[in-house]
Parts: sequence; C-alpha cells; structure tokens
Amino acid sequence: MDIQEIKKIVEEENVRYVRLQFTDMLGDIKAVEIPVEKLDDAFGNKVMFDGSSIEGFVRIKEADMYLKPDINTFLVLPFEETKFGKVARLICDVNTPDGKPFTGDPRYILKNQLEKMKELGIDELDIGFEPEFYLFKLNEKGEPSLNFSDRASYFDLTPFDGGEEIRRDITLTLQEMGFLIQTSHHEVGPGQNEITFKYADALTSCDMVQTYKQVVQVVARKHGYLATFMPKPVEGKAGNGMHTNCSLFSKEKGNLFYDEKDPMKLSLLCRKWMTGILKHCKELALLTNPSVNSYKRLVSGYEAPIYACWSDANRSSLIRIPAVRGGGTRTELRNVDPFANPYLALAGILAAGMDGILNTKDDETIAPVYDNIFELNEDEIEERGIDRLPETLFEALTIFKKSKLLKKTLGAHTFQKYAIAKEEDWKSYHNTVSNWEIKKYLGR
Repeated sequence: MDIQEIKKIVEEENVRYVRLQFTDMLGDIKAVEIPVEKLDDAFGNKVMFDGSSIEGFVRIKEADMYLKPDINTFLVLPFEETKFGKVARLICDVNTPDGKPFTGDPRYILKNQLEKMKELGIDELDIGFEPEFYLFKLNEKGEPSLNFSDRASYFDLTPFDGGEEIRRDITLTLQEMGFLIQTSHHEVGPGQNEITFKYADALTSCDMVQTYKQVVQVVARKHGYLATFMPKPVEGKAGNGMHTNCSLFSKEKGNLFYDEKDPMKLSLLCRKWMTGILKHCKELALLTNPSVNSYKRLVSGYEAPIYACWSDANRSSLIRIPAVRGGGTRTELRNVDPFANPYLALAGILAAGMDGILNTKDDETIAPVYDNIFELNEDEIEERGIDRLPETLFEALTIFKKSKLLKKTLGAHTFQKYAIAKEEDWKSYHNTVSNWEIKKYLGR
C-alpha cells in the first residue's frame, strides 16, 4: 500500500477521521485522532503528542513526540462510523523531534531485535498468537458483572454456548478487516472463548493482536457483554492464555526448526532456541506475565504451565511442539497471557531464543520431558533439573531486575521504567486488604 492508494480508499469509503494509534509500555493502545484533511500532516510526520503523559515514555522537559504512520497498517474500521462518515486507523511508530526513533517505543524495541536476528542469517520470525477471553454480562447500568455468558465448556455448541453469536460477529468483523480466521470455538471455562487467526511476521502479528483485542471488546459491548482478557478473572475456573507460536525462516532453507533427518524432525537450531528460552524464562516472566493477576493463572490444575521444560506431546510443559512438521514446525510458548505487551514480550522471547542459538553448545541443549509434571512430587521435579516459573509478580520483578539480557534488549530507559511501574503495581496490591483476609481473620 502507498499513500496515493490510501487517499483513494479514503475518498471512496467516505473516511472522515483517521486514528493514529500507538502502544504504550504497558501494552495499552493510545491514539491521536485527526480529520481526514490533516492526513498529509500525518504522512509528513507532523502530528505531535505529549510523551510525558504516556506511561513509560519521557519527562516533561522532553515531552514532544511525533507519530510516524506505518502505511501498511491502514484500515477502515467497520465497527466505527459516525453520521458524517467512516473512521480509519494507522498504527504509528514514535519519533523524537529530531526525526529519530524513540528508543522507548515498544514497536521500535521489537524492530531492533528483528534486525539483530537478521544479522544471524535468519530472514523472518513468524508468530501465531492464540488469545483467550471471557464474556461477562453487563448490568442495566452498563457496568460489568461476573455473570458468565453461559455455563458451557470446551467446544460446546448452542444451546449451551451462549457466546456463539458474539464470536461470529467478532469473526466477521475481523474478516472484513483482512484477518484470516482459522478457528472459533468455546473454551474450557464458562463464558470463555477463543478465535485464532493466521500467523504472520512478528511485527504484523503484534499489530494484529492489538487490533484483535480492540475488536473483541467493542463488538462484545455492542451485544451487552464485557470481553475481558484478564488472565484469571474467576477463582476456580480456567485462566486466559495467549499461547505464542514461533517459527524461524530463511529464504534459502525455509523453516529453520525442521530437520527431516532428526528422529523428532526438529533441527539443532530449534533445540538451541528452546534452550535459550527455558534458561531465561524466569527473567522473561515479567514481560510474558506482567500483572499481579497473571500468577493466579500459573498454578497447577488448569493446564497453564508452571515448569520450565519442553515436549512434543506434553501439555504440562512450558514449550510444546505441535504435531505438524515441515513448513509448519513451530514452538508453542504456553505461559504467555493476553495482558502481555506483545511487542516487548516478543522482543524478550526473541532475545532469549537468539542467546540460546548463539551460546548453547551442541551437546548442552535441554532434553524433552514426557512425564506429566503435575503428577511428580517436588523431589522428582528437582531430580530432573526442571525449574519453576515465578509464583508472584514480586518474584518475577526481583528476577527481572537482575537480567542483563533484558536490560540490553529493552534499553536502559524502558527497562528502568517498566520495573518501576511493576513495583508500583506490587506495592498497591501488597497494601490492599482483600476479601479473603477479611473472611479469614476478621473474627479471630
């Protein structure tokens, strides 16, 4: 797509407003909206915003930031239309006043890691995200409740599945926006759903998952429901994950994770990639599982992984290798949840994987685990040398702050700002007296 093509679509579709979107450090979508008459200003990188007001960006004295639209992300939004015309969006990179990329922009941080990947002779990282969400009914005031949309379970259909019509509307909206939808189904929890879309290159996939979350929430609200990506919205029910499928490709060799001669059909590079991620997974946890609530999902009994191991068959492992081989060979990282900033989480995963590729000797790769880890006792787990993921945000934060790899990956600015933001989250949570404590201790 080029600028002239965009202008032609704007005229034909009667687009009146253009939303210039970007993602802040915490993964929230931010935007500056302009009338279509100011589109040339946007393409000329003349649209400015106050960076000091955005989480993790800059101080007041260096507040001016400029939005640089990525023209390949132009979309007319079918779920937003005013009486005057339609609304479109462009995803933007963030620049400093001198025209250079802002080093704290999550999209830039991922781009930077992708460039380092290409220096290794790897042309592309393909990613397939699988974000799950719950549907809760809104009350008569439009406020969210904890009343599920249904009491159905895995793959149930109408009349048990109360979210089928909403999922279908979400799917059709996404398809209208160019998404290639693969599956749509009810998940294991009551009111829990999953819609998967085709993998793409890393940057495009991150852009897509941000758009996906927005569409899911907007369409659900039109039906009178709240769609939440909260990792563990209800005690005793399955949590929301965002399994992250990764494949490395080169133009010359194709899928670099596939080796026809290997008994498991997996390349040595794939094993080194997984070894790097497993060795750094505790450091990565603050990026892949960034909230207090994230660690209430990472407990035994709900298919969420808690141990650092891999397998081609075992769903209790942190990394699973799906059965497909050849061009579809991939690693599925199962601990990631939908609260993760996709750009930062993926930058960290890529850095860890590359570290494994560069610094793991051929005979040092981690072997697969076929036991159901949840059925082993702590001594048996320790005997196998299997590490455990952090159990709280505080533990993840403590490990993160010691990580040389992630400080280099995120840059000193974002590394420090991110740690400070998570420290504030933990302090706020730690100082809160919960209902559990009231019930447990008040009468003693």
